[in-house]
Amino acid sequence: MSRNDRAFDFLHVNDRPDKPRETGITEIRGPYYDPMGPRELRDILETMGEYVDIYKFSGGSFALMPKDAVRELIEVCHEYDVEVSTGGFVENVLVRDNDLVEEYVVEAGELGFDVVEISSGFLAVDTDDLVELTELVADHGLKPKPEINVQFGAGGASSEEELLSEVQQDPRLAIEEGRKHLDAGAYKLMVEAEGITENVSDWRTDVVYEIATELGIENLVFEAPSPEEFEWYVKNFGPNVNLFVDNSQIVELECLRSGFWGKSTSWGRTTSFSRD
Repeated sequence: MSRNDRAFDFLHVNDRPDKPRETGITEIRGPYYDPMGPRELRDILETMGEYVDIYKFSGGSFALMPKDAVRELIEVCHEYDVEVSTGGFVENVLVRDNDLVEEYVVEAGELGFDVVEISSGFLAVDTDDLVELTELVADHGLKPKPEINVQFGAGGASSEEELLSEVQQDPRLAIEEGRKHLDAGAYKLMVEAEGITENVSDWRTDVVYEIATELGIENLVFEAPSPEEFEWYVKNFGPNVNLFVDNSQIVELECLRSGFWGKSTSWGRTTSFSRD
């Protein structure tokens, strides 16, 4: 959909980069909480595809499906210029099928995936090993998207009580790991919400600012599992911050990014400026 095809195109919307975007990226969750077949996906992308950049399979859901079904979902995404991510399932492959990691990356490419997420929230693993994974993914022509986090156990919908039983990590370690991944060719860095804004008594916004300052906001995709969280990111970093949300939240997020709508603390405040 071009901007001129939009209904009510005479009404103002904030400037948004055209696809393929490097900022203002919206990544949405695919099959996990919702099985989501190709008809539902096409409905989403026919209406909101202009605002979706990455479609992420979660929890290794693709490994439960027939190959043809996975390919069909990926082809629908590509029809709307949406890239497709494996999600962080390589974490499971590392533990259970360590000798098959490269085969996992190869099949991801054969099926049509664009992005391979490299998660580590549940693993005790050397940073250098994870960086080697980033290099492996890049060597196979796919986009590596490593995860960095400050909470052991991040990425698995753990409860606040479970996370409190684990030690939080120094954000400086996550920053140093992120730098190594970027130097190794990472496409973006995924910042997990657990331990920062999800399942914590108090949001650790200081950690967000520290990571953004040190690694560059344009290199990061922040997980924002609730409207309160993605509103906070937009209010503090502007409408073109990169965010990962559930597919059910894409309309609400884009209304906020565009300046069309918002909550009482953000309505009428989200804006952009360009000299072009």
